[in-house]
Amino acid sequence: MLRLKDLNLVVDRKALASISNGKILINTVNAHSFNTAQKDDLFADALRNGDYLIPDGASIVKACKWTKAKSQPKERIAGWDLFVLEMEKLNRKGGKCFFMGSSPNVLELVKKRAATDYPNITVETYSPPYKPEFSKEDNEAIIHAINQACPDLLWIGMTAPKQEKWAFEHWGELDIHCHCGTIGAVFDFFAGTIKRAPQWWQRHSLEWLYRLMKEPKRMWRRYVLGNILFLYNITKE
Repeated sequence: MLRLKDLNLVVDRKALASISNGKILINTVNAHSFNTAQKDDLFADALRNGDYLIPDGASIVKACKWTKAKSQPKERIAGWDLFVLEMEKLNRKGGKCFFMGSSPNVLELVKKRAATDYPNITVETYSPPYKPEFSKEDNEAIIHAINQACPDLLWIGMTAPKQEKWAFEHWGELDIHCHCGTIGAVFDFFAGTIKRAPQWWQRHSLEWLYRLMKEPKRMWRRYVLGNILFLYNITKE
């Protein structure tokens, strides 16, 4: 079970930008992942024990205030915000970025856009097998690919909670010295295979509603039932 009082959240973008260099794992949490962590102990441990956790949802920011949690984030920080911040920082000095996750098609689109948007970054990618659970051989191949690349920035995108749990379980085996972010849908946003909500929706904390309107059959459980469940979980706390 995960509780808001357990979480040490990044409070704003300024604090996010000041994170020091080195091997650092950065996760995100929103209402959906908070709900999921109530019944997934490994996922809860992954969110609690990463180096930094950013509040990717206005619901998390407001709930921290309601419950008087020890962390009081001032604003929502989306996974996209983390992505842009880290990519711009790396592009200024030049280096290598590794994208692990998603499909070969999405990763190819990521490489093409990155070449235009971030010309000083060399991009390497790895598309893992599409299956509910990786075998020992699958994990060894992923770890070897990342370690061999020795990137200056690592992104993991396999949707929550798979991406957070994988990074948490294999963190000790990754011989890297850089920031690592678990950012899920950002791969698709950057590739252009999924359209992100326009700025107005983002500014008014309605990005979830935009996604619900675009994909009602796929998203209604997550956002309609999920939001009710989140309120229930917060009320209990």
